[in-house]
Amino acid sequence: MITKAFFARFDKLAMWFVIFMIAVAILVPLSNLLLPASSPFHVPTYLVALLGKYLCYAILAISLDLVWGYCGILSLGHGAFFALGGYAMGMYLMRQIGTRGVYAHPVLPDFMVFLNWKELPWFWYGFDMFWFAMLMVLFVPGLLAFVFGWFAFRSRVTGVYLSIITQAMTYALLLAFFRNDMGFGGNNGLTDFKDILGFNVQAQGTRAALFFLTAMSLVLVFVISRWMVSTAYGKVLVAVRDAESRTRFLGYRVEHFKLLVFTVSAAMAGLAGALYVPQVGIINPSEFSPANSIEAVIWVAVGGRGTLVGAAIGAVAVNFMKTTFTTGLLAPYWLFALGGLFVFVTLFMPKGILGVFSDLADKFRKPKAEAVTPPKLQVAE
Repeated sequence: MITKAFFARFDKLAMWFVIFMIAVAILVPLSNLLLPASSPFHVPTYLVALLGKYLCYAILAISLDLVWGYCGILSLGHGAFFALGGYAMGMYLMRQIGTRGVYAHPVLPDFMVFLNWKELPWFWYGFDMFWFAMLMVLFVPGLLAFVFGWFAFRSRVTGVYLSIITQAMTYALLLAFFRNDMGFGGNNGLTDFKDILGFNVQAQGTRAALFFLTAMSLVLVFVISRWMVSTAYGKVLVAVRDAESRTRFLGYRVEHFKLLVFTVSAAMAGLAGALYVPQVGIINPSEFSPANSIEAVIWVAVGGRGTLVGAAIGAVAVNFMKTTFTTGLLAPYWLFALGGLFVFVTLFMPKGILGVFSDLADKFRKPKAEAVTPPKLQVAE
């Protein structure tokens, strides 16, 4: 009964998205591991890692769409939550290197030995355990979002002012993590990872397993987000987005609704960052760049704000375009293309890619509905 009520909140598009992603999570690793390289259906290992990175961005896009598309909070700082989750995972991976590092120190990472650190900082304790690292992946971004949101939402900071201070938060973290004395690798960040849970991060099987976990995490994040926005809580979020003052007048504690969705969204972004790091192989302060958070907003806008599915589609589509542009002669012009794409979508496709297809489907469906409608009976006077 509970399961039926749960899935009743999912429309056909959501169900098809979940089914498609589960199929991708299974078929892509199997084609990589089982099919020979000569097969046309074989997915090379480098492509598995690249697709895994796209799916991490899709998780980030869904987390952003949850707060922007349904609650009207335009966060320009979600890249910070993504990076914090990535650093938490990177710290765990660095602790797994041990004596295999350049300086062969059993405890200290190489960059600490290079900087003449004598002992491990207290905030690195516990990161030699995977469960603790995963807890921090969710807890640290969630805690930052909770504290930030507590002060911002209680002060009723909204609109462009909220967007500005979220971007300021991200930039402040960027400057902090660039410092060598922060204990996070400075400008170089964390890299040269060896193992994750005892498995070589560069091995083909590990890459396939990480892709599977990333795809299934995307499904989990989507299901949780979809469930949240389809409940009575989600209806209040939409009311806050469309008429915050009226919703407050009706007696709802608007700041509480905002705080919960903002914290959950930050934890989701942290999970995306944690899955991103072992597949890419590095995490550095550039991930805190405000431009990354702005780019995530563009993904959501291109795919379709307030749809969740559209946000994931936009993240994959835009990053596929980025890969195509930046691997050829057009690399210097990518930012111009990205800016032009955002302007085009804003002017001509305000509902995004998913909105365009939805409108086309409605147009094809409408004539059929009119043809089936029985003629009205005329009553003789």
